[in-house]
Amino acid sequence: MKKITLFLVFIGMMALQSCEVTEVYDNTDIGPRTEVFEVTTSFNSNNNYSSLVEFNPPIYSSDSVLVYHLYDTVNGQDIWKLMPQTYYFNDGGALDFNFDYSRFNVNIFLSANFSLNTLPSSWTQNQTFRIVILPDGFAKTINKNNIDSVMSALKVDKSEVKKIDL
Repeated sequence: MKKITLFLVFIGMMALQSCEVTEVYDNTDIGPRTEVFEVTTSFNSNNNYSSLVEFNPPIYSSDSVLVYHLYDTVNGQDIWKLMPQTYYFNDGGALDFNFDYSRFNVNIFLSANFSLNTLPSSWTQNQTFRIVILPDGFAKTINKNNIDSVMSALKVDKSEVKKIDL
C-alpha cells in the first residue's frame, strides 16, 4: 500500500510541475504615458472658489501633475504660468492660484489674504488651465516653467490637448 501511495504522490508531483503559465503583456502603449487636458472654469462662493477635474481613468500613483494658468494672450501668443502662482495687487493683496491632486482628480482653487468676494470677475470668470500628466521620473528631466518645453519633451502637439467641459 505504501508503494502505491508513494507512486501516486510521485505522479501528482510530476503532473503539477509540468503545468506552465504564460503571461501575455500588451506592449501597444510603448513609451511614457502622457496626457494634457485643458479646462475653462469659473470660481465663486458657490463652488468655494475651487474646481474639481476628475481623471478617467485614474492616473498611476507614480505620475506627477503640473497645472498651468492661462494668464494672458499677447500678439496671439498664449502666456501660461506654472502653478502655484501668486499675483500681487497694489493695495497689498495677494491672490494665489493653486492646486492639489490625487490619482483620481486635480482640485484647482483660489486663496487670498483678503475676501475673494471682492475680486473682479476678470480673475474669477472663464479661467483656462492646462493639466499635464507626467510619467514617473520625467518631471526631473524637463524645464517645467515653460509649457512649450514640456509639451515638446512629451511629444504632445497642441492639437492633441483634450478639452474638458465642466
